[in-house]
Amino acid sequence: MSNVPHPDIASVELDEFQYDNRIVRNFAIATILFGLIGMLVGLLAAFQLVFPNLNMDIPYLTFSRIRPLHTNAVIFAFVGNGFFTGLYYSAPRVLRTPMWSPVLSRFHFWAWQFIILGAAITLPMGLTTSKEYAELEWPLDVAIAVVWVSALVNLIMTTIHRRTEHIYAAVWFYIASFVTVAMLHVVNSVALPISLFKSYSVYAGVQDALVQWWYGHNAVAFFLTTPYLGLMYYFLPKAANRPIYSYRLSIVHFWALIFLYIWAGPHHLLYTALPEWAQTLGTVFSIMLIAPSWGGMINGLMTLRGAWDKVREDVVLKFFVVAITAYGMATFEGPMLSFKNVNAIAHYTDWIVAHVHVGALGWNGFLTFGLLYWLFPRLYNRPLYSQRAANFHFWIGTLGILFYTIPMYWAGWVQSSMWKEFTAEGLLKYPNFLETVTQLAPLYFLRSVGGTLYIVGFIVMIYNLWMTALTGKLVATETAKAMPLHAIWHAPKNEYWHRRLFERKPLALTIFALIAVAIGGMIEMIPTFMIKSNVPTIAAVKPYTPLELQGRDIYIREGCYVCHTQMIRPFRSEIERYGEYSKAGEFVYDHPHQWGSKRTGPDLHRVGGKYPDSWHYNHMEDPTSMSPGSIMPRYGWLLEDNLDTSTTGAKIRAMQTLGVPYEKGYDKIANAELYKQSGEIQARLKQSGIKASENKEIIALIAYLQRLGTDIKTDKK
Repeated sequence: MSNVPHPDIASVELDEFQYDNRIVRNFAIATILFGLIGMLVGLLAAFQLVFPNLNMDIPYLTFSRIRPLHTNAVIFAFVGNGFFTGLYYSAPRVLRTPMWSPVLSRFHFWAWQFIILGAAITLPMGLTTSKEYAELEWPLDVAIAVVWVSALVNLIMTTIHRRTEHIYAAVWFYIASFVTVAMLHVVNSVALPISLFKSYSVYAGVQDALVQWWYGHNAVAFFLTTPYLGLMYYFLPKAANRPIYSYRLSIVHFWALIFLYIWAGPHHLLYTALPEWAQTLGTVFSIMLIAPSWGGMINGLMTLRGAWDKVREDVVLKFFVVAITAYGMATFEGPMLSFKNVNAIAHYTDWIVAHVHVGALGWNGFLTFGLLYWLFPRLYNRPLYSQRAANFHFWIGTLGILFYTIPMYWAGWVQSSMWKEFTAEGLLKYPNFLETVTQLAPLYFLRSVGGTLYIVGFIVMIYNLWMTALTGKLVATETAKAMPLHAIWHAPKNEYWHRRLFERKPLALTIFALIAVAIGGMIEMIPTFMIKSNVPTIAAVKPYTPLELQGRDIYIREGCYVCHTQMIRPFRSEIERYGEYSKAGEFVYDHPHQWGSKRTGPDLHRVGGKYPDSWHYNHMEDPTSMSPGSIMPRYGWLLEDNLDTSTTGAKIRAMQTLGVPYEKGYDKIANAELYKQSGEIQARLKQSGIKASENKEIIALIAYLQRLGTDIKTDKK
């Protein structure tokens, strides 16, 4: 019904145009390069949990600093560039027109790589916001917004100038991904800069946690899922040489997915201080999400109906089938994890690490590999250099996924069981958190073996693609012909309204997609911000002292949130282990929050006053001196480095701007207060036989740790 001449037009002259394969090639190379680097950094981090000496006492290589580098590199550099590779190949071809602006395409490529380079430099330096998956500081955040919106404009304008009536499903997913990520990124990243690479989130405590996980969950959805669903809708039919199973199902899949996904963020905050109604909304919509998610999986797998015999021979289809299966597994497990009874077991454990890597390694990784194996022979006009090597990559990669995820599922179960087990006398069976950590060493080692296998396969793929490119010649441009849009525009009166409204009009599609994804966030966030009873204040909770504020920034810089939570859930086992459960009103001055999402180490919310200052001093110098068997890195540089007090006044003023009730003019006396408190800590350390200067960073960190959880009375010591 489309792309045939309109009967009222006497003759049609075909337009001739060219597809640009160089931009596709460039993004493909970036995908491979940054994917390898990101995975190698992840492998180092995995081995550091088995062999802590691999931290090498170097700040820039410490686990807590390179783990965010790993996640950012894999998500935004590997998967991001993988998405753009497929986008710049598929979008012009389904729209039958070159990208609207080659200049914007090149700007997108180079600016995105510079942002990645900026992340690779700043994150190991400790320049971080501590907001998970959004750790980059404000200059890079601004750059991301500019680049992202420019790419969106280029895509929409390309869609407007298309030479086909209907906009194919793949492009819907691309547009929705750009629109939603732009919205998520801008809202989550609003911060008040105090210097070139330091800022404070404008949100605090509960609100900050809600916004951050609204972003975090939907970054997974709209950066790792919907763009790759768009790629699936294009490359799977191409590889199988069959049309997509159900166009109607793709319509339902698209609109239901983008509308429901955005509500599910609060399921990351079950049993926390987030208002109960928001937690319930997150749970309900997470469970409903399984329907559109599996609709997409079924649509993908059923596309292979009658072509399953090809899967035995075609390595591209092998990668695609495993990718779609992994997508189905991950999107089944996600809703299950949103049940409160399952969440109580799995959250904060390595179970979540396994769940995430089923999606990352299986869905994103294997779909990217299949896409690259399909693309390179076409880009270089020759068959793949070695089918045998590609098959080896497939099998060793699959083994890598199994070796990675199975030990992590096991580790999650072990952790949760040991954290919650009581003796017959009603006491915690494993009161020392470290006992639960040492049990995991063999499982962490197996995880590292799995990661090694996966990377070996990745390196084999690089060799295979390199040889394919070396023995072929890049087809820089491809010439194509198509009828102009006005010559094929029918718009029959009896067609369905959604086809007329969404599948012909890109601006309408963009606006309605934005409305669909904005509703959920608005309903969840506006009441949390506007209704005071959602975050009851506690009179005893006071702003941090200047020294504590400086110490908190060191805590953020070193990435302590990567391994430690500050959120005690109202479970008997957690109250017994850590103390009184956390209250929403305790975090009203936390810009940003430090609730964390993983307990490689114990929760720290009530650590204040639990140990003497000397314990913290010795623990940061060498954790094994206080906790034999600890896998925590040494932070010896904190004992040597001087605290930068030149920023204290600016930080106090920033907090005042954000509503923290410091007295007027407090910034002028802040450093005097700071040195008064640091002198007190210095004196207590001296009593314990430790000589330390009052201006060292360790003093500020001790002040912050000793403050944690002490605003409200608790009997836990």
